[in-house]
Amino acid sequence: MLGKAQTRRGSPSGDGTTSSKYNPSVSSYRGRLAPSPTGFLHLGHARTFLVAAKRANQFGGELIFRNEDLDPDRCRPEYVSAMYDDLRWIGLQWTEGPDCGGPYAPYSQSQRRDLYLKTWKALRDAGSLYPCTCSRKELAMAATAPNDIDDEPIYPGKCRERADASSFDSPASVNWRFRVPDGEKISFDDQHLGPQTFVAGHDFGDFVVWRRDDVPAYQLAVVADDHAMKITEAVRGADLLKSTARQLLLYRALGLAAPEFYHCDLVRDEAGVRLAKRHDALSIRYLRQSGCTAEQVRERALQL
Repeated sequence: MLGKAQTRRGSPSGDGTTSSKYNPSVSSYRGRLAPSPTGFLHLGHARTFLVAAKRANQFGGELIFRNEDLDPDRCRPEYVSAMYDDLRWIGLQWTEGPDCGGPYAPYSQSQRRDLYLKTWKALRDAGSLYPCTCSRKELAMAATAPNDIDDEPIYPGKCRERADASSFDSPASVNWRFRVPDGEKISFDDQHLGPQTFVAGHDFGDFVVWRRDDVPAYQLAVVADDHAMKITEAVRGADLLKSTARQLLLYRALGLAAPEFYHCDLVRDEAGVRLAKRHDALSIRYLRQSGCTAEQVRERALQL
């Protein structure tokens, strides 16, 4: 079983604002806002970022803004400017970010490629990765269905025994997968939801850390960035619990200490479906234009 990260947790409060006790003798608190500019932010984002800001304030720490604009096909400049505008409108402030600088710049992922290449090389040299040339059609025919909506299918293992990783000077042209320890339990204490356990090879399989179109994947980038920016707690939605298990494996393979994790309850629509950026009627931008005040949006986000 993968060892648990150091924890400083108390009793969940229900509203996600004051449930853990942070010990400043361990390290000064550094949280982050990490939106992706692929659409307008919705009430689910508002809840997560409001909780992140309240926890940073509660512990007298810093709040860092990171623009997660990795995907060149989906990220748009107009959504970047909307992120800043909408989050400031609901009352959020940050101490470091693309718009105000800081000691760990740049704060946009599209400008941090050198760090991701260094991280890919470290994982490759450690024997943790292998190149995968399976086509989407092969994966669709062979892979089991995803366990959760939008989750990555469990990889069937066709390329798993490849031993030519060291012959690649660049990650381009193939998918690079992290070889998970099948059957191992990955456990951690979430600061809001309590003890969590996932089984590698059952709950998730060998996951992609670098895409064949030469774009680093979310799992690699967020681990590299949170470590480089000295983040002590990652506040995010509960849909990323399984991603946390994957990322703990990456931290271990890289020999890095993981931050604490706080997963917020998801905001859902009237049908019980978690919000996505396609829910335009529940976007912060739409609610603003509809006449809602910032206070009303904040209250709605935290009460849903």
